[in-house]
Formats: sequence, structure tokens, C-alpha cells
Amino acid sequence: MLTSLHIENIAVIKSADIDFSDGFTVLTGETGAGKSIIIDSIGLILGAKQSRELIRSGEDSAIVSAVFELDSQASERLAELGLSPDEDGMLMITRTISSSGKSSVRVNGRTIPLSLQRSAAALLIGIHGQHDNIALLDPERHIGCLDEFAGIQNELSAYEKSYDRFCELNRRISELSKNEREKAQRSEFLKFQIDEIEAANLRPDEEELLEKRRSQLQNREKIVKLSNLVYTALYQNDKGTAALDKVRRSIKALDALSTVIPDAEELSARLEAVTYELEDIALTAEGFADADGGSSGDPTKLLDKLESRLDEIAKLERRFGDTIPDVLAYLEKAKAELETLEGSEERLADCVAEREALLPILSAQAAELSERRAEAARSLEGKIIEELSYLDMKGVSFSAGVTRRAETPDGAEFSRRGVDDVEFLISTNKGEPLKPLAKIASGGELSRIMLAIKSVLADRDHIGTLIFDEVDTGVSGKTSQKIGIKLRGLSRSGGVQVLCVTHSAQIAALADNHLLIAKRETDGRVSTSVTCLDDEGRVSEIARIMGGINITDKLRETAREMLSGLPDGAK
Repeated sequence: MLTSLHIENIAVIKSADIDFSDGFTVLTGETGAGKSIIIDSIGLILGAKQSRELIRSGEDSAIVSAVFELDSQASERLAELGLSPDEDGMLMITRTISSSGKSSVRVNGRTIPLSLQRSAAALLIGIHGQHDNIALLDPERHIGCLDEFAGIQNELSAYEKSYDRFCELNRRISELSKNEREKAQRSEFLKFQIDEIEAANLRPDEEELLEKRRSQLQNREKIVKLSNLVYTALYQNDKGTAALDKVRRSIKALDALSTVIPDAEELSARLEAVTYELEDIALTAEGFADADGGSSGDPTKLLDKLESRLDEIAKLERRFGDTIPDVLAYLEKAKAELETLEGSEERLADCVAEREALLPILSAQAAELSERRAEAARSLEGKIIEELSYLDMKGVSFSAGVTRRAETPDGAEFSRRGVDDVEFLISTNKGEPLKPLAKIASGGELSRIMLAIKSVLADRDHIGTLIFDEVDTGVSGKTSQKIGIKLRGLSRSGGVQVLCVTHSAQIAALADNHLLIAKRETDGRVSTSVTCLDDEGRVSEIARIMGGINITDKLRETAREMLSGLPDGAK
């Protein structure tokens, strides 16, 4: 259940900390006091889209934190999402929004994506108000309500696995069944490209080596001239002025000098090492003069041959990739596609056979779902009619209509939930035909229908906290009292925490806990406060709801009577 809520810089709320208890809690206050802001704040915890208008004027960011106490079942369901409570069994969800439009979510201090927040919060808390009444009009949502009541999640999960495979087979069959002429043309085109690339006999590093050799051939004259200069200057020339000759003469001189100066011997040895280095440099430089890399033949012809090969590589790269490795990667891809095309007939036959084998299994699973839904629909109809009758919608007729889709040769009747369509139909007056909710129900009736459905499903959806936002809209005082009794009963028989934003004194009097939302002015700015009312506070607030501006002693006495005695059905 929701144990506490911290709100900071949301609309007119500068800072508020609200503690919640189990059972049935009402939130009341004058219009504009901030009740909707609290609901909007909880909506942020649920992952609702943020709005800059929610941030308090003059502030750059806003924070909402909610702390939940988890039972073992909630912990297990959250564990499937990779989330877990702390050692005390508590889970804190914190949402921060900024005026720049950015948002962050943390669960027990760990940052998570908004999508995961929505999935987690949906397991913990549900808000039901005017928006949900509108959603109730959407027939697409009705099948989910019926399935929830039927308790067929395991059967539905097994069906979904078969259905996903069925869809995958259909997709592959469609791809493999493309026009044969189109496949033949594609095969021929791929073969031509493969032959062309393979004929080139490319090597991954070939282009770099060819460009290096081309550079050597293009600068042959310069290389020969300078290489010979290095060779003759260091190693050998006709004048005997090469550096190596001079070093060797110096070695002889030092050897002779060592007989009188011992240190000269070390210098001689050092020069000896220099001779090896000079000789190696000179001979290496001489090798540079062979600009074609050692190949024999006319350098011009060799250069033409290199240019031709590089041009061939460039053409392939323009068509198949920016580099030789890219071209070779395309080659492998083309071979794989060709193999797929050439083996498509065999694979097509395999896919068709597997689909034919899967179809009776899928049909049997869908039939079981349909049977369970039809059985559940009859029970659901009776229970909802009973609930609506109690909520002063007597003589109402309700149908959870289950219809089967028309069968097609390709199995198009199958959907992710089976072969059924479900739409809730209602007649609010005796003798009138059943019609869709959108064409019959008023706002007040929709609120009661939604409450009836939630009352019936309370022990099936396993959500710990239910919030009803002005569920008493458009109903009389007598009906409001019955709604209050139903909400109070929901918090007991359903074992859930129920919070209700209300303007009804009858509902407020039936609550276990009462929170007052009020506006106050501090330092020239309006802010909202939340107060948990004691007995006298509840008397005053219920009297205000009934009487408005002038709260008389008679109103207070009536409020005390409402609080002191529970009506039949609320005990």
C-alpha cells in the first residue's frame, strides 16, 4: 500500500508530506484547494507525461516521492521487472521533473527508465476518475476486464506463445512466397555481382600496398638520386671521401695512439660499432634506388599496371563499399542472400508444414479461451447487475458480449487475445435494448459502472492501492452514500487501500481516515496544506461540505450523527 507521499514545487504546493493509512481514506477541500494537484502528483509516480505547467512558478524543478509497503505478492511481481524492496519491505519511487522538459526516475535510489517506472507503478497503484470513465467507453479495453475476471492469465500466456510463432511463420511464408520471376531475377543479379567480386581476387590490405608501390614508381628518379647520394657519402666513392673510409682511418689512428694513451682504445671500439651502423644505413639506402620494389621490367609499364589495378578496385568500391573489407563483406552478404533464395522452396514447404501443424493447437487454445470467457461473462454480468442495482441503477441490463470473429483460410481471425471480440453493452431502463456504453451512460452512470466493475475485480487485479477521483460526480446524496459504502467495503473485502477525492459528505463520513486539502497565503503567495483531521475536524469539514459558508450547530450535529452511526451494509 501507499504509506507516504512527498510533493515539492508542484503547482501551488511548495512542500507537502502526506502519510496514508490502510482502509478507506477520503480527501476533501474547497474547489481549487489542490486536490487535483495531489492526484496529478500521484500520476507522475505512475509515469504520466510531465507538463512544465505543473512546476511551481519561479522554480526550476519539482519532485514527487511515494513510499510503498509491499506484501510478498507485490514483491514477487516487481522482482519479475528486476526491482526489489529494501530490507524493511519498502519501495520508494521518486520522479524529478525540470522546466527544461527533462525527467528522471529513481527506485530506492537506483535510476530507471520511465517505461520501467510505468510497469512497476501499475502493479502498485491505480487511479480511477473521469479519464478512466472515458477509457471505459473503449471496447478494446473490455476484453482485458473480462479476462482479468475469468482468471485466464496462464491460458492466455500459453496461447500468446503459439500466436507469436504463428505470426512469425506467416511473415516468413509471405517473404518466401514472393513472385518467382522476381526471385529469379534477384538470383541472377546476385550471381553476377558475386562472380565479378570473386574474379577480382581482392586482398584486404592490397590497396594500401599498391598505393605505396605507385608512389615509389612515380618518384623513382628522386629516390635513385638521393639514395645514391647517401650511399656514396657514407659507404664508397671514387675519391675515397666516404664517411666509412674516414672512420676506418680514424680507427687505425686510435689503435696506434692507444700504445701511448690507453683511453684511445675505448674510442676505437666505439668507432668500430659506428662502422656497422654506417654500413647498414648505406646499403639500405642503396636498396631504395630499386623503386619498383625489386620487380624487373619497364617502370612505366609497371606503373600502368598498378594504375589499372587500382582503378579496378575503385570501381568495385564505388558499387559495393568504401573499402576492400567493405566489398568483401558485401560479397558474403550476397552469398548468404543467394543461398536463402536458392533454398527458399524447401524452407517455404517447412514453414507451411509447421504452420499447418500449429493451427489446430492454436485453434484449440483459442477455443478454450472463448469457452472460459463465455462462462465468465455470464457470471460477470450477474455480479455487475447486482452491484449496479445496489448503486441505485435498478432495472439495468448489462451484457459482457463475447463474439467470435469470422474464420478465414489464412487464420486472420486470430489476434493476440484469441478469436473473440468483447464489448460491454448496457440498458439503463427496463425494456430498452442493450447498447454500447458510449451511447447510453451518463457521467454519473459511468462512475457507478466503473466502481461496480472495480468492486467485482477487486480480488483479481492484486493492486494494493486504488484511488477514485470524484467518483460521486453527477449522483444524488442517497447514491453517494451507497458509493461510500461500496468504497468502504472494497477496502475490506478486497483487502486494498482505497483513497477517494470527494465532494460528498455521505462518502466522507464513511471513511476510516480523512485528509483536508486547504489553501493558505504565506508571504504573499498561495500554498496548499494537507491535514489529517481528528474527530472534531471531521465534524467541521463534513458540516462545511453540507452547508457551505454558514456552518450552523444543526449542521454540526448532523455531521456528528453521520460519523457516529454506520448505515446498513457499511459495518
